[in-house]
Amino acid sequence: MKRIDFKSTNAQRIYVDYIKRSERALSILSSADQEDSLMELNSYIYEYTQAHQTEDETTTLLNILERLGAPETTLKEVVAAKKIDQAVKTFNLKHLIEALFLNFRNGVVYVVLFVLTLMLICFPILIVMEVLYPADIGLFMGNNTFLFGTMEPEAGVNEVLGNTFIPVVTLLGVVFYFLIVFLLKLVKKTRS
Repeated sequence: MKRIDFKSTNAQRIYVDYIKRSERALSILSSADQEDSLMELNSYIYEYTQAHQTEDETTTLLNILERLGAPETTLKEVVAAKKIDQAVKTFNLKHLIEALFLNFRNGVVYVVLFVLTLMLICFPILIVMEVLYPADIGLFMGNNTFLFGTMEPEAGVNEVLGNTFIPVVTLLGVVFYFLIVFLLKLVKKTRS
């Protein structure tokens, strides 16, 4: 991105500071997304300053930056939306977790997505634990008890899945993963 050159040194310092703050706010994104967001931001600033050339450069710059708002605040939504796009495109669990974490405050759908992701992370742990401690891990039912996970053996409570626990958990993991990706695509569509 080519930075804008201002005649006023004060305007240049303010502009460079704003761009650096924006770069920090966008640092979690991929290089291409960072560049795209910075170019869009730069475009807003350039167009506004060109439309108000008769005014003082520093005042004009401060006016547009005030309208844009602090990058630490206003770019949160941009970063969150770009992270969702990245998670949907790459199917990478790391990007998925980052997108959910950034969007956690955006509503019930994200709470559901967050819970599904936590369960998705727990499934491999349960599979390993089932191999190491087969008597303590499973789907337990009986005596007003329904528990999926780990439990000390009790009288009247039986492990229901037995040897099918690992395939069932693996299948659930695959289903949850594609459900998460589907919900993210749905959220992305509703935002567009």
